[in-house]
Amino acid sequence: MAARPIRVLAIASGGGHWVQLLRLRPAWDGCDVAYATVHADSAADVPGARFFSFRDASRKNKAAFAVVALQLLRIVTAVRPDVVVTTGSAPALLAILYGRLLGARTLWIDSIANSEVMSSSGLRARRIAHQTLTQWPELAADPVPRYWGAVL
Repeated sequence: MAARPIRVLAIASGGGHWVQLLRLRPAWDGCDVAYATVHADSAADVPGARFFSFRDASRKNKAAFAVVALQLLRIVTAVRPDVVVTTGSAPALLAILYGRLLGARTLWIDSIANSEVMSSSGLRARRIAHQTLTQWPELAADPVPRYWGAVL
């Protein structure tokens, strides 16, 4: 009996976060990948893959962020990922947390746009994600974040 493929939830907000996430797709060859982002029309970027969209909201808008928190809980429980990978945004941090609670391994890759300091969500991810990466060698620290290279 063949083992089932690893289930990956690849999640990011829109714009550059999404572009960076899509650049990582070759790393998931052979995996069962579900994608999630804030723009429903981004499903066209991952034809044939499971796709979910969620509302875009910042932590500053508590009511909107509560809706996002529920949407992400629904997505993570639907996918039941073995691994959650994100290139960032505050909502993706929730997906990392929910994934951990369900036993998934988690990876936060801070956006390449954060060249001088980690993003505020990236700083929080250091305490939640199994692995936190920066795309700038000068921001690497011991033990986290680590630098494994840049996505772009």
